[in-house]
Amino acid sequence: MTEVRKTPWHLWLVGGLTLLWNLFPAVDFTLTNMQNGFWLSQYNEEQRTFFLSTPAWANACWALGGFGSFIGSLLLLLRSRYALTAFIASAVGLAGVTYYQLVQNGDTLKRLLGDVPLYTSIVVWVVLLALIFYARAMKARGVLR
Repeated sequence: MTEVRKTPWHLWLVGGLTLLWNLFPAVDFTLTNMQNGFWLSQYNEEQRTFFLSTPAWANACWALGGFGSFIGSLLLLLRSRYALTAFIASAVGLAGVTYYQLVQNGDTLKRLLGDVPLYTSIVVWVVLLALIFYARAMKARGVLR
């Protein structure tokens, strides 16, 4: 049986900050797919058309990536060992979204939004990989149960 350790202060910090960070993709996915006028008003017609015509497989990857990370951060705060699984599932979703946006539609997205999607993708990957390594370390130390 693994010894459960006291929660380190940094788990609350990392969990809380990343819960807020990961709230954005969950809200973005939800409001975009609900076709919320206020949310979509930040884009011109061509950009809206691109986002609203995302194929089902890429949309599923977007949901898995965004909600997987949000749930992972929530599970981290709950000290659940399943936080790592949620972050790994999120990486699978993010890989699909990255492929769809930057490989399949890289030229279109660059024309519509410039380099923002590329830089955003890099930052999101760095944060997600850091969360995977952090959750793995907390699990190995017996902090996550």
